Amino acid sequence: MNIWLVMLIGGLLTFAMRLSFIYLYGRFEIPGTMRRALRFVPPAVLSAIIFPELWMRDGLLDLTLGNDRLLAGAAAGLTAWFTKNILLTILAGMGALLLLQFAR
Repeated sequence: MNIWLVMLIGGLLTFAMRLSFIYLYGRFEIPGTMRRALRFVPPAVLSAIIFPELWMRDGLLDLTLGNDRLLAGAAAGLTAWFTKNILLTILAGMGALLLLQFAR
């Protein structure tokens, strides 16, 4: 019973926090500097999640050609650069990773 109570309270708190930002968004004027700075938050968070996964293996920096994730990330990066298509980028990266892991 305790786990259900914790899940319910956690869900309600998360909902309340998100709803408060949505509700308050129209009530306050966000300064232009803050608005410009907030545009960089999603790429920064995405980079913080992705780059350690590409560059680190077993807790150590691995920039060798034996790092399948790094090679697949490079393939995805090149695909993104040339096509500007998110779906093709994801498919190219995942396909390259599967091929590299299958080849080993």
